[in-house]
Amino acid sequence: MNRRQQRAFKVLFWIMGICLTCYLAGPPLFWALNDTLSSVSSSCPPCHCDCSLQPLLSIPEGLSNNSILDCMRQDPEVSEEAGKSFMDLLHEELKQKEAEAERKQRHADILLLESKKIASQYQKEADKCNSGMETCEEARERAETALENQMKETALWELRAQQRGWKPTKEDGILP
Repeated sequence: MNRRQQRAFKVLFWIMGICLTCYLAGPPLFWALNDTLSSVSSSCPPCHCDCSLQPLLSIPEGLSNNSILDCMRQDPEVSEEAGKSFMDLLHEELKQKEAEAERKQRHADILLLESKKIASQYQKEADKCNSGMETCEEARERAETALENQMKETALWELRAQQRGWKPTKEDGILP
């Protein structure tokens, strides 16, 4: 990088730093300043309206549905009962979650035992296979030794036969 590129990089770096600082510190400062200015600049007292609770359009009693308004009123008996039922619901939900967790734990334990049994069976099969392989290897080694001994003995007998005048022919199956 040449000197000009380095200066441009530094300027860009500083601009990014200032933007990041404004982004992080700007909103809290704005709201604090806004609250301060609004409390200082309010010259008139707050309005106290004496508005009636009657709506502009009145609906006849039989046609209106006041169930929403009834729900909005706080009845101490209902709120106490709702609080109790809420606690009962939470308690019941907690019991259900505990029961579910216990059921999952039992299921996991059962699966673990089954996997241990299967692993044990595979280990037994592997041991059988290994012992069978060892037996086969021993038998192969014995067969190789017997074959070598037989070949040596055959070669010795052929040598003795040739010393006594025997000549191999095609009919014997042995060619020189």
